[in-house]
Amino acid sequence: MVQGCTSDAGKTTLVAALCRILKRRGVNVAPFKPQNMALNSAVTADGGEIGRAQALQALAAGLAPRIDFNPVLLKPSSDQRAQVIIHGKAVDTLNARDYHEYKRIAMQAVMESWQRLTAEFDCVLVEGAGSPAEINLRDRDIANMGFAEAADVPVILVADIDRGGVFAHLVGTLDLLSASEQARIKGFVINRFRGDIGLLEPGLDWLEQRTGKPVLGVLPYLQGLMLDAEDAVATEVIVKTATRLKVVAVVYPRCSNHNDLDPLRLHPEVDFDWVGPGQDIPPCDLIVLPGSKAVQADLRWLQEQGHEVAIQRHLRYGGKLIGICGGFQMLGRQLHDPLGLEGAPGSQDGLGLLDCETSLEPEKQLHNVTGHLQLPGTPAVAGYEIHMGTTRGAALANAALRFADGRSDGAQSSDGQIIGSYCHGLFDHPEALRGMLAWAGMAAPLTADFALRREADIERLADATEAALDWQELGSLIGYIADPTMP
Repeated sequence: MVQGCTSDAGKTTLVAALCRILKRRGVNVAPFKPQNMALNSAVTADGGEIGRAQALQALAAGLAPRIDFNPVLLKPSSDQRAQVIIHGKAVDTLNARDYHEYKRIAMQAVMESWQRLTAEFDCVLVEGAGSPAEINLRDRDIANMGFAEAADVPVILVADIDRGGVFAHLVGTLDLLSASEQARIKGFVINRFRGDIGLLEPGLDWLEQRTGKPVLGVLPYLQGLMLDAEDAVATEVIVKTATRLKVVAVVYPRCSNHNDLDPLRLHPEVDFDWVGPGQDIPPCDLIVLPGSKAVQADLRWLQEQGHEVAIQRHLRYGGKLIGICGGFQMLGRQLHDPLGLEGAPGSQDGLGLLDCETSLEPEKQLHNVTGHLQLPGTPAVAGYEIHMGTTRGAALANAALRFADGRSDGAQSSDGQIIGSYCHGLFDHPEALRGMLAWAGMAAPLTADFALRREADIERLADATEAALDWQELGSLIGYIADPTMP
């Protein structure tokens, strides 16, 4: 099990790297995260919903995503409440105190998935959540040491040296654990190091002497590594020299599946920016409204920020607008939440840019989809649906997509300036990305394949990790290194 001193310490990437390394060595390996809290999610091959990070790790292991890789997923709808997803299906929306009581049931689901995976795979690599030293969460913990003790697995502790204070993070985390938990930690990994390793070595020697535990590796800082973010919005600056289209995406408080925008962020001809709190929408060619876990609340936030006026001005000047999932729902005339699924029951006006309205319903729609955009050349699209709303209205007669199963999706405005769609991954397919960029105003856009870029970055990550780790120590922990000739 890989646990971290902090969130974003490198747990996800280390597990993904180990999955790919072991897959290359012929090991039947799978990822596992008992509990994840994230608004980026994916639809599994068995029709459920898991964290996006576990879908990435499955890809690294050469597997299709499945619900057992992430049996408990929490999707916050406010600072106090979160939708609880067990084995891929939403079961309730609970506040933090009620979920604390619910953890006994959640732990049963975790152990059921663990037993199925360990019966099928030679090696299961587990990712923790946050930090095991969060004292207030220790009781009934199912995400870190609570699981590690129940499943009796060894633990690697990873810390991010780029944040600073790496030795304090490691020693302090270890000190706050119980004696049995301390014994379970078998070594440390330091992540995102840049500089002269010789200057770090005295600190590594001190750490090993202070704790009696080995440093299993120091992983390098990999510039430009672009992998699906678990939850945080990816803000790394990407240097581009010849952009031809300006795109901005609005980041509201409960923005979800913002990794939909990664192909636009990475495209060499697209000048891409996020617009966050207190920022104005600048002049641009295309505005994107991403998904949301609290559509009515995020729409109110958007209006309070002054973005509705900016969007209307953008459209008057001929700009294009795309709404994806929750962003699509905002484009309609009204939003209805009669059961209070995402907040207080009630209705509110939408942006009124498409002639449709949406009602939230308890049954979540989860589908992997393929089809074609209803744009010139009918470009191919491949993505997934995750939504609780049903949208109806005249605007849907002019669909944005036609799926291979015969269903239509979304809507286009009569003037051709606005597209709304429930399809996440709208830009992932190279044909769809080219088609959308051409629709937004870019003549003859370059073909860019985000899937190939992701695969290349997984390989790059695995190569760097494999070179940096002590495989003699690590192999004894994993207990299964198929090819003894490998380093």
